[in-house]
Amino acid sequence: MTYVEKLLKYQEADEKLLKVERELAGSQERKNLAQAVNFVTKATERLEALDGKALSLASTLEELNKKYADVSETLAEFENLDELLEGGADISFYKKNLAQISEKLKSIKQEVAALTKAIKDSNEEFQTLYTKNRAMQKQGKEYQEAYEKLKAEKRKESDIIKAELAKLSQDVAPEVMQRYQSKRSERIFPILCPEQAGRCSKCGSELSLAGKEKLLTGGVVECDNCHRFIYKP
Repeated sequence: MTYVEKLLKYQEADEKLLKVERELAGSQERKNLAQAVNFVTKATERLEALDGKALSLASTLEELNKKYADVSETLAEFENLDELLEGGADISFYKKNLAQISEKLKSIKQEVAALTKAIKDSNEEFQTLYTKNRAMQKQGKEYQEAYEKLKAEKRKESDIIKAELAKLSQDVAPEVMQRYQSKRSERIFPILCPEQAGRCSKCGSELSLAGKEKLLTGGVVECDNCHRFIYKP
């Protein structure tokens, strides 16, 4: 058996391992778990942001309420306006101040109303998201268990194949095996492909004249385009 045939046999077994790996990576169990983790991560970040926002809004509301109280207290001074006018006070001055204070009080009222609504909306969002997050955390544990169960099943399959690969690798030169594994880590598969009419059968690139000559002697060349090993069947 030539070294190309040995490597093809290794690749055939390796393809079974790749299939198991892809089944696990593309499984619904893994997708469910990834979605749950992603939701919980983002929800936790949003909850923290909402919590900080709530503190800021509460502080602002406290300041506005204090300002409202101060303005109301100033407005209360106008309760004795009749007495002041009887004492000869300038009515136009007091009317102007009264109008300004009333307008300021109205503005603060609007700010307080808007802020109160913002706090209410923020709190409702927090409560809704908190409930959903707790539910997803519980669901995520179930997804984790299902994924771990599938992973254990696939590990049994892959362990059998890896034992077969370890045995087959003994028939392949170490330097060849090293190059094979290097390409495998780059997600190139299949790694060994047949030549077809002077071209790479995988990507269709034409081989060089030197490469074609090497194939005739039973050698293997590397495709300049997809970097797979090319052999002559």
